[in-house]
Amino acid sequence: STYPYPGEFKRSQNWVMGTSPTDARFVPAPPEYMVSAMGDLEEFFYSNQDIPVLIKVALIHSQFETIHPFIDGNGRVGRLLVTLYLCQEKVLEKPVLYLSEYFRKHREVYFAMLDEYRKGNITEWLEFFLKGVISIAKEAIETLDRIIDLREKDLHTVSTLGRASKNAIVLLKNLYKLPMVNVRKIQEFTSLSREAANRLAKRFVELGLLHPQEKEKKYARIFVYKEYLDLFEK
Repeated sequence: STYPYPGEFKRSQNWVMGTSPTDARFVPAPPEYMVSAMGDLEEFFYSNQDIPVLIKVALIHSQFETIHPFIDGNGRVGRLLVTLYLCQEKVLEKPVLYLSEYFRKHREVYFAMLDEYRKGNITEWLEFFLKGVISIAKEAIETLDRIIDLREKDLHTVSTLGRASKNAIVLLKNLYKLPMVNVRKIQEFTSLSREAANRLAKRFVELGLLHPQEKEKKYARIFVYKEYLDLFEK
């Protein structure tokens, strides 16, 4: 974005879709009303009302998107709010549930349901949102199962490397935290010399565990744990 005040509240009227407020799909509150609306949302965010967490976060997201407090980036911030709130409420231990893909796949329905929310038809919006949570959660579980299978398979592979297997296991486990590494990073993980780290990287390439990025200069080559990263594209 070329907006000169990133992270600051809007100073002029914005709108959703269209070329101007007159043909926009939705025109949020003007700046003079936006601050108080955000204050109300913040109060709701931290309130201790007896509302189920998923219902509450659905309302937080839809209300934030309705207020649209920034000139740009409201969608990204609104989606991030969902994940961060679920972490705050200990529903998630780590930020692993992202609804962006679900909203993208059902983009028109997403906007239509937000329109319904703004008309007061909150139930339809909540049903759509909760279906998204279920869908993404199921996908996350399936991905986790594939990660566990891959980890077991590759641990078995590196355990056959004889004397090198100890450092190979250390490297493999660290690849799940950092799936793109260079030789220097392998040294950090294993405390090997540069020459030994190079040999280990070469062995991982031979086994098909790491794939070198050929465009990089040899001394700074990046190795990618491609099979692991590919799991997140499915």
